[in-house]
Amino acid sequence: MLKDAYPYYLANEAVYANADLDVTDKFSGKVATRVAMADAAAIDQAIAAAVAAEAPMAAMPPYERQAILNHCVKRFSERADELADALCVEAGKPIKDSRGEVSRLIDTFRVAAEEAVRINGEVLNLEIAPRAKGYRGFTKRVPVGACSFISPFNFPLNLAAHKVAPAIAAGCPFVLKPASRTPIGALIIGEVLAETNLPKGAFSILPCHREGADLFTEDDRLKLLSFTGSPSVGWDLKARAGKKKVVLELGGNAACVVDENSNLDDAVNRIVFGAFYQSGQSCIGVQRIYGHRSQYEELKKRLVEKTRQLKMGDPKDEDTFIGPVISEGEAKRLDSWIQEAVKAGATLLCGGKRNGAMLEATLLENAPHHCAIVAEEAFGPVAVLEPFDDFSEVLERINQSVFGLQAGIFTRDIYRAQQAWDTLHVGGVVIGDVPSWRVDNMPYGGVKDSGLGREGIRWAIADMTEERLLVIRTP
Repeated sequence: MLKDAYPYYLANEAVYANADLDVTDKFSGKVATRVAMADAAAIDQAIAAAVAAEAPMAAMPPYERQAILNHCVKRFSERADELADALCVEAGKPIKDSRGEVSRLIDTFRVAAEEAVRINGEVLNLEIAPRAKGYRGFTKRVPVGACSFISPFNFPLNLAAHKVAPAIAAGCPFVLKPASRTPIGALIIGEVLAETNLPKGAFSILPCHREGADLFTEDDRLKLLSFTGSPSVGWDLKARAGKKKVVLELGGNAACVVDENSNLDDAVNRIVFGAFYQSGQSCIGVQRIYGHRSQYEELKKRLVEKTRQLKMGDPKDEDTFIGPVISEGEAKRLDSWIQEAVKAGATLLCGGKRNGAMLEATLLENAPHHCAIVAEEAFGPVAVLEPFDDFSEVLERINQSVFGLQAGIFTRDIYRAQQAWDTLHVGGVVIGDVPSWRVDNMPYGGVKDSGLGREGIRWAIADMTEERLLVIRTP
């Protein structure tokens, strides 16, 4: 059960400043709880507190940071059912997917706890010429300082965790703006962090209106901005971020190839999951499906059969696979994209019906490549299927996208697997599975319009630290 009201967190402390933000149950549309909203003055105070916390955070020994992260692992495990129920309500995420995200939240903090004690440097041999005789070099990594984080609605626990956990491991204080549609998970993270001995000002978690959040981006006191969300917003934030480091995890229209030698049963099971889990609201959800012509008709038949079997309904129901998308407006947008594709010549294979924020799992065939449902990020339960004849040609077709996050290749040919890895302009290539697969200790991020930089704990820590050189001369 959600509480009647939630505070924001300013410099480690809960503040019940107001109850201005209504958080709705995304299935019923009713107000489920209310959350305090931060104004510009509170955000300014939070940034000032984070800057003041830079020195004490940097001075914390690694074992203390690890202990804080391990405390979070323990408390999140104890509150797993509460976290999953909150996620199911605020995001409309089916309860099985909600439990899965809670497990990933725990994994992310656990991996960060492990990495916190192995942020190492290097010994450099500087004697590369006579003039450098007697010189030695050493490097260590030091925290960049106060960080700004903006997280999205679709994975409100895990994507916030991928910013918060490495920041604590690295010794960086932070201010976090969670998505206003799904702030509860981040605030429960704040509640657990408030139980620890983090230095005063080490964290603030501040739901706020987008127009009130300019300080998260533009304030020069902040040393790094990490944003996960839509490409249009992300690139605009980068343009306004000034001198600070910027990490962007943005959108995609991920492709999946089923080669001629693939196991169709396995491929179909994974593709249906990858396209429609949590109602398709994943930046690496399967959107473009390419099947080799030699078994294309059988692939299509099985995909349609499997997709039609997915249960749509109340996300609190254990058997529900398709819940609501985040809002009726998003469902209407997707519905219009489907209709546009059909009018342009695509075939509707299954699904396509909308009721409020509920949209059936939908498969289209041969949608023209200029249609939004192919060229843009759908971010909903819609995928497009088409045949291919030549493996090299289909890789080129994938590369024509403006996005480049991840791609999935079902093939048993090791040379084609390597060709895909060498050829595809994406941040990650997954062989034998869908592009939707991610584990929380791997580097994750995209190229082109899909973003800049990499998440994954070790890589995020690298972004949140800087290399500092020491040179010692022996006379």
